[in-house]
Amino acid sequence: MFSTGQLIFAALFFVAFVTIVILTYKKDKKLHQKNYKGVIWILVSFITFIIILFIIKYFLKN
Repeated sequence: MFSTGQLIFAALFFVAFVTIVILTYKKDKKLHQKNYKGVIWILVSFITFIIILFIIKYFLKN
């Protein structure tokens, strides 16, 4: 399906990509904590809203 060269390239690309993403995240960690403070509550609200929609759908269907 894939040649040996393609598999080697994919593995090296994956390792390089993950390494760069981790290093960039570590570099920007303090900035993210400052700018995105309290964003967890938006995520919790969104997930709660989706759950409420599924509950409403379940009760209206039955």
